[in-house]
This record gives sequence, C-alpha cells and structure tokens, in this order.
Amino acid sequence: MIRRIAAAALSLTSLLALTACGADSSADASSKQVTLTIGDQAKTLQTIVAASDALKGAKYKVKWAEFEGAAPLYQAVQAGAADTGYSADLPALQALSGGVQIKNVAALKNDGTHVGIVVRKDSGIDSVKDLKGQKVVVSSAKGSVSEYLLANVLKQNGLNYKDVKVQYLLPTDAQAAFASGKIKTWAIFGVYQAVALEQGGKLLVDGGDGRVSGLGFINASDKALADSSKKAALADFLKRLGTALKWTSTHKDAYAKAIVERNGADASVAKTLASAAYGKVLPITSDVDTTVQGVADLMNSIGVLDPNVDVAKSSDTSLLK
Repeated sequence: MIRRIAAAALSLTSLLALTACGADSSADASSKQVTLTIGDQAKTLQTIVAASDALKGAKYKVKWAEFEGAAPLYQAVQAGAADTGYSADLPALQALSGGVQIKNVAALKNDGTHVGIVVRKDSGIDSVKDLKGQKVVVSSAKGSVSEYLLANVLKQNGLNYKDVKVQYLLPTDAQAAFASGKIKTWAIFGVYQAVALEQGGKLLVDGGDGRVSGLGFINASDKALADSSKKAALADFLKRLGTALKWTSTHKDAYAKAIVERNGADASVAKTLASAAYGKVLPITSDVDTTVQGVADLMNSIGVLDPNVDVAKSSDTSLLK
C-alpha cells in the first residue's frame, strides 16, 4: 500500500526521484512532420491526455519521457533527452538556478490545498506560532513546495525560519515515523497529507489562500524553442493540455478511474490525486511572474535557492497567449 502511495504521490510534488524510464505513444502514428518528447512524472500528463483523448487529430508525434520526479526530468531536458519539463514552481526555479537551459512556456494552477503542515493531535501544537523551537520534518527534500509553505507561514506569523529545526525525510520514511509518534510535525503534500490525517494527525495549516502559489510550469528547452516546427507543435500541445485539464475538472470520477487503470493506484489514492490535480493551463503573465518571483525571493533569503532566479527573464510568453 505504501509503495503504491509513494509512486502516485510523487507525481504531484514534482520534487526528488530515484529512477527514471521512458515510454512512447503518439498523437498521430502516421505523421512524420515532427516529434515532441514531452517530459512527464509518474504518467501524470500522459494519463490526463489519454483519458481525455486530447491529442486526437494532432499532426505531430508525441513521445513521452517518464520520470518519478522533477530532478531527473530536468537532467534529461538538460541532456537533450526531453523537449519539455513539468513541475511545481519551486522545482522549476531550482532547475533554472542550477543552469538548466529552459524557458517557462505555460503555467498550471490549482488551489494549493494539497500542501499542508500536519501535527499529531497530542502534540500540543495548535498554531503556527507554537512551532517555535520545534522540529519540523519536511518532505521530500530541501527546496520542496512543502518547505516553501513552512517558510511562508513562519514569516506571516512573525517567526524566523531559524526558529524551527528542519529535518528532511522522504515521504514514506516520514509517514512511518509520524504514524509511530516519532515525529509530531510534518510538512507534506498530496495523498500523504490525507494519510497523516487518518493516522492521528490534524491539519495545522494548508497552502490555500495564497500560502503557496498553487502554480506549476510547463517549460521547454532552449534547443526545442529554437526549432520552429517543434515550437509550433508545442504551442498546439499546450492548448490541448488546457482542454484536457478542463476535462479532469468536470470528470473527476473518470479521471480517478484512469489513474487506477494506468498507474496502478488504489481507488482512494486515485481520488485524492484527482482532486488535487492542476485544473488550468494559463499563459505566463506578469502576475504569474510576480507571484513566482516572490517564491524565489523568499527561498533565496533562507539559503535554499542560490543563486536566485529572475522569473520574468526565464519565461517565453509567445507560445500561449
């Protein structure tokens, strides 16, 4: 059960992974015009696109490059093994900070509530201010969206990041420790948040109401963007992905069923993943850039994102208007 949860949940966080594999499919098997290699995590985008039939009639081929997390995906993009990346805002920022040659070409949006800080009911912690002096376990690793939530809510409550003692643990390890009572405060995401609440936890705060940006990115390599045929195909793909995400918002049961069938997740896990998925593809606007720049600046200020990233200069707004 825990292994299934881990495989499914890592697709939401877009954080850290151990292994990677490739998978192929095509939008139009007879087309020889251009092939897009779309970077994906744990079949997330591929499942959405297949379930909604979003690629029907496309005049280009799609090859899926599948990974379990953002780190190996962006390594593949840097190596030329994938044309695009896909992640939450902070992993994309980390890739840019690390010198990966990409541009953000479209934004993804959800309500942020799939990220949260969960404490054990017997912890004596009833507010964010009660975290001062406490150990907080952050999953999955340094620079995760969970860590951003922790840093942001501490700042909002007049606390310094150094007021807590941060420990990084992979979700499966942290889940076992939380269930046994060895840790009492856990910054986590997705299905693990739901599991923690079932195992003696209470939600201290989540990422809703702007506590996390709720934004993710589709990005493309500079090399792919320099190819006019690939750029045109990618612009079409982004529109189709937008249609597919709208479909998931109105067909959550069908989408959850597709997750079960294609990813092997349990039905309850699939339902959680479906409810927490990105629901919109948005053009990258000055508002998006400003919001994510705030994420970058905060994480840079606590030494997590170094060097910092100029978000606006890392965007290509020409593909999706």
